[in-house]
Amino acid sequence: MLKLFLLTTLALVAFAGNSVLNRLALLDGSTDAASFTAIRLLSGALVLLLIASVRTGPAQVLKRGSWLPAAMLFIYAAAFSYAYQWLETGIGALILFGFVQLSMIAIGMLTGQRPKKLELVGMLVSMAGLGYLLAPDKWQPDPFGFLLMAAAGTAWGGYTLLGKGTKQPLNDTAMNFVRATPLVVILMLFSWRHMQVSDNGVVLALLSGMLTSGIGYVIWYAALPQLPVSLAASLQLLVPLLATAGGVVFSGEQLSVKLMLSALLILGGIALVVMARSKPTPISSTSKPKV
Repeated sequence: MLKLFLLTTLALVAFAGNSVLNRLALLDGSTDAASFTAIRLLSGALVLLLIASVRTGPAQVLKRGSWLPAAMLFIYAAAFSYAYQWLETGIGALILFGFVQLSMIAIGMLTGQRPKKLELVGMLVSMAGLGYLLAPDKWQPDPFGFLLMAAAGTAWGGYTLLGKGTKQPLNDTAMNFVRATPLVVILMLFSWRHMQVSDNGVVLALLSGMLTSGIGYVIWYAALPQLPVSLAASLQLLVPLLATAGGVVFSGEQLSVKLMLSALLILGGIALVVMARSKPTPISSTSKPKV
């Protein structure tokens, strides 16, 4: 149990660390978002490919992953990095996490899944929190940054659904990082005139790619099989809170009443969704078992 606790804690801190590292790298303008994205994805691909190959052999790894999830991964990483040019750490993490969950519910509804009443209530509460966060005042997040982070969250929600049920999540993640490489090259070709990176930015991007992304996923996938699904989903609610704390400590960001109330609504709504999904669906008396 101690090992599981440590693994889970490390994974959650790593996921929150992505927001902190990205914001720190872009804060002084010495590193651009395209450079950060490229270094993060390329270094993450290298670490994940190496670890997955050692664990299962290169032949098993190279045939995993697919292009659509890789594209979703790239969109998430690029939009995530660009959004942090305008958003503070905690606000960005809240928007990201809110749209990950909302997009998963919305995609499920579009594909014919009927959400439970508690899921719909949770969705409405989270949307109210996001709406309150956007309400005009001096603490209002930048609209363009909001849209970019919403796109990042939606892409990650799609990536999560595409990978649902995979039997080799680490191998799939490694190859999806590798398959995103051509898109990274295209981004660099379009952005090379504006690309700039400081020594500090390189270090932070490498930490994000190799440690908080690459090693973070390895640790999470090591802990995940031992965690009940509802508990794993609930624990992830801590990520935006950890990111907010990291922004206060490392970037000198301030906590506002508006941010705290928005966090309460957004994360409270998501908690309701998690509760709804953890409840077993009642079996109709007229249904027959499948054989």
